[in-house]
Amino acid sequence: MTPAESITALRARMQESIVGQEDVVERLIIGLLANGNLLVEGLPGLAKTRAIKALARNLEAKFSRVQFTPDLLPADVTGSEIYHQEGGKGEFQFQPGPIFANIVLADEINRAPAKVQAALLEAMEERQVTVAGKTHRMEPLFMVMATQNPVEQEGTYALPEAQMDRFLMHVLITYPSVEDEVEVIKLVRGEETAAAAAGESKQKSEPPPVIPQEAIFSARREISAIHVSEAMERYMADLVYATRTPEVYSPDLARWIEIGGSPRASLALDKCGRTHAWLSGRDYVDPQDVRAIVNDVLRHRLTLSYEAQGEGKSPDQVIDEIVAQVSLP
Repeated sequence: MTPAESITALRARMQESIVGQEDVVERLIIGLLANGNLLVEGLPGLAKTRAIKALARNLEAKFSRVQFTPDLLPADVTGSEIYHQEGGKGEFQFQPGPIFANIVLADEINRAPAKVQAALLEAMEERQVTVAGKTHRMEPLFMVMATQNPVEQEGTYALPEAQMDRFLMHVLITYPSVEDEVEVIKLVRGEETAAAAAGESKQKSEPPPVIPQEAIFSARREISAIHVSEAMERYMADLVYATRTPEVYSPDLARWIEIGGSPRASLALDKCGRTHAWLSGRDYVDPQDVRAIVNDVLRHRLTLSYEAQGEGKSPDQVIDEIVAQVSLP
């Protein structure tokens, strides 16, 4: 199969087990192809973990899940040096932690204290971990997908801005429609029936072949060749620049935005825009590609003022106003 056919098959398999969340499935695939880390946020029971597991299950990839808790230590994530003694001689050997996998699910990341969250920084940005003065590199295919619950405040720790900026996109999962929820009921009931039947027959059906890692790397090479015109480059830079100088575009934006996006935001728009264009079957980026992913790229990179919060403004509403104010190329 071509890289495009492989990714289409991956998306179809994921949508078989994730009903009514087509946008979320697309964002997970964009994050994978753009070689970035994702922060997935939604209320409990909205299939955050299920979606990420569906991605890992259909890939030729090692999957690791870390349940973040207040008593977690950095070494529980990165690994540590263990003293081994054999034949009268002893030495320290590195025992890799769960971060050493292809796809890492950091479940409820905001339940761990800052020192544990900071342990992810080097791995997410530099793709390596340093323990006891030694550097251990991650696999070529590596991404962190973190989930967090936006409602609960007790026993949670806000993510540092430095770490938030290292997530390529901040993906929101919302409630499904009534029709989709009916399909969810049917899907889960069917899975339970199939599991019960398999248990009685004691025969396990052969899973479909997984998508090889080389298909991901081939797709990335094709995405790197997607054409981005100078006008589109300026458009992406203008969108980010508007978050830093909002007074130039609108008095309301000037009141709402306290801190704008860093250059990482422009780089993320470029990566995700090219990936969205490739998924759409085009070899060039146009404004609809940028507008399709701009909210996911910017919503965690804006710091809203107290005035905006007092008016009940959300980051998405502010971003929509920025998109409306910045002229198209």
